[in-house]
Amino acid sequence: MALMGQMMSAPLLISSIIKHAARYYGSTEIVSRRTEGDLHRYTYRDCELRARKVAQALGALGVQQGERVGTLAWNGYRHLEVYYGVSGMGAVCHTINPRLFPEQIAYIVNHAEDGYVFFDLTFLPLVEGVAPHCPNVKGWVAMTDRAHMPAESKVPLLCYEELVDAQDGNYEWPLFDENLASSLCYTSGTTGNPKGALYSHRSTVLHSYASALPDALGCSAHDVILPVVPMFHVNAWGLPYSVPLVGAKLVFPGAKLDGASLYELFEQEKVTFSAGVPTVWLGLLQYVQSNNLEFSTFRRTVIGGSAAPPAMIRALEALDVEVIHAWGMTEMSPLGTSCKLLAKHDALSDADRHKIQEKQGRVIYGVDMKIVDGEGKELPWDGKAFGDLMVRGPWIIDRYYRNDSNPLVDGWFPTGDVATIDEDGFMQITDRSKDVIKSGGEWISSIDIENVAAAHPAVHMAACISAYHPKWDERPLLVVVKKPGAEVTREELLQFFEGKVAKWWIPDDVAFVTEIPLTATGKMQKLKLREQFKDYKLPAA
Repeated sequence: MALMGQMMSAPLLISSIIKHAARYYGSTEIVSRRTEGDLHRYTYRDCELRARKVAQALGALGVQQGERVGTLAWNGYRHLEVYYGVSGMGAVCHTINPRLFPEQIAYIVNHAEDGYVFFDLTFLPLVEGVAPHCPNVKGWVAMTDRAHMPAESKVPLLCYEELVDAQDGNYEWPLFDENLASSLCYTSGTTGNPKGALYSHRSTVLHSYASALPDALGCSAHDVILPVVPMFHVNAWGLPYSVPLVGAKLVFPGAKLDGASLYELFEQEKVTFSAGVPTVWLGLLQYVQSNNLEFSTFRRTVIGGSAAPPAMIRALEALDVEVIHAWGMTEMSPLGTSCKLLAKHDALSDADRHKIQEKQGRVIYGVDMKIVDGEGKELPWDGKAFGDLMVRGPWIIDRYYRNDSNPLVDGWFPTGDVATIDEDGFMQITDRSKDVIKSGGEWISSIDIENVAAAHPAVHMAACISAYHPKWDERPLLVVVKKPGAEVTREELLQFFEGKVAKWWIPDDVAFVTEIPLTATGKMQKLKLREQFKDYKLPAA
């Protein structure tokens, strides 16, 4: 006969995180750069009270458990209150990426069936354009006070601060099944319509626990953490949950993500740790280097979304900032791996250590992964064999929201990434399966080509795509944006590859452009580049 444990049973609910922060880190600050232009300060204790008022206000508006509530907002204290108020009362917090096309936003709002949408004033023109196409939204809430409400609007608006001030905060967070839906994020939808990942309270709390671990993101109450990654991009990689969980000071940059604005906030608030995609660090690095500045407290950053070029990792290291590569997906809540070194790596040379740091890292507890060939056969972990990356775990989706088709293969989620895994479990993305270049039947990693190009002092950004070749089928074409005022020729760039990659990997040509299109989440949009260069004639072709 089975013997059951005799422990208390308490549901893992998102409200417990902010309740814990208010009780045990009540005086710790949350600092926000507001869309109104000023800097706002308050504490976790203040935040939890106002989140309870948000929950009360939603109840007064008739919002029911399970109903979706949308947000179109930057990283800020009001957005954080909505995160906890919506999920805490049992509704679903649906963060919407405002960088998507208006048609995609309307599709997402309608597909999610959002009852209300909360938005920052920055996005009023977007709301006015989208609202007529979203007939089921019962109210649009401007996240500001009465003094800053728009004098005119094409859409009837509710005032956030009036909704909050009308409540007394005398509200107990309800208890319910931890498997209830808590939040909803849609993929960026580079092909076809965006798809929704519907997270549960249980999956979110487990993800928060795991991501805060020392060998994951390593969050601590000693930290001052500034998430540059937006709260509309996979819940800012879970930081709005994991940071209050450990009681760290939280700093929100609002809409100002340029190098000068970020640097000012980093120094003023003594930020120790941050997280964002490579394109953000490009801007910050350029500002710091061109002005001969240093960071006084900033010591760690997590870079994800796409691979950080080795040159960027070295540049941040030179400023005494440790770079932690991480990898994940919207479908994974999002964190899957983190590249923290093992004890045995302490004795390595800088060059050997750098090779490991350029990988996406090892899984954090809760995630399992493998690589398979085209027939689904598992490949060895030798750091050489590369195949399709598959994952599974308690914060990874098993189906998309309102989509009956099953994306899993024998219980594993196919990520669409091609990767290697070494004998220590360090995984390295070699390409997206749709971006890999197949030259004469052999694979060339576009990421490796881009990393070499990015190290050239004249290169601001580089993308490698395939171009048609009559003999080899596909050959690499390098698309480059030069740094302001810098000059480099095609021949100089191609020569730069000598000795850094296999000779047959060297691109056949270089195309110079003024900009490379980015997705709504800051990744290079290679689909558009391939369309732009679909008729490109290589010199050798």
